[in-house]
Amino acid sequence: MATKERSSTRSEQSAPALGPHRVDSEDLACGPALSTLAGVIDETMLVAMDKMDNAVEHTQSQFSTVRTGRATPSLVERITIEYYGAAVPLQQLASISVPEARQLLIKPHDRGTLESIEKAIRDSDLGVAPNNDGISIRLSLPQLTEERRREYVKVVRHMAEDGRIAVRGARRDARKAMEAAEKDGEISADELERAEKELEKVTHDHVEHIDAALGRKEQELLEV
Repeated sequence: MATKERSSTRSEQSAPALGPHRVDSEDLACGPALSTLAGVIDETMLVAMDKMDNAVEHTQSQFSTVRTGRATPSLVERITIEYYGAAVPLQQLASISVPEARQLLIKPHDRGTLESIEKAIRDSDLGVAPNNDGISIRLSLPQLTEERRREYVKVVRHMAEDGRIAVRGARRDARKAMEAAEKDGEISADELERAEKELEKVTHDHVEHIDAALGRKEQELLEV
């Protein structure tokens, strides 16, 4: 008996501790083995929150591409440039600075990309003509008219609604997964009810983040 107890103790001591588990949507299909690790509800909530976080971040990133009266590198840094047969974001090919309040200065790391960068900017929906001096490219942003500002407000509101839809889509997927778990007997009806309430709270919080970011962007756009 002593031998067995010592063997059992060594096994427990050598077992690795479980660290943080990164959850992917594929994990939900792993069945009972995964649910015993962290619980069906916890896993489903983590996946949903990850999707909602991504939706908020994407929406904020989209907002940054809509220009206000001020120059900011985010207006152009994601414009894709044809570079050796690949589409590469401008921010990887050049330094972008703001020498004046309504001016951007783009200095390519490789001067051979100047024409490609100029073409990509002209073809974009930025609506600004690039000035190529053979070394760098300057963009002078005109003052926005009142009509243009109102148009941009409509654009960012549409972006915000897309973000809300993505958040609610994550809620829908999570709810389906939890309802299926309850139907299969993996969780109880009471556990499902509590989880759905928590899911609603998380959804509300993420939608509020989008609404707050939209409010800030609208204020920037309407500033004269």
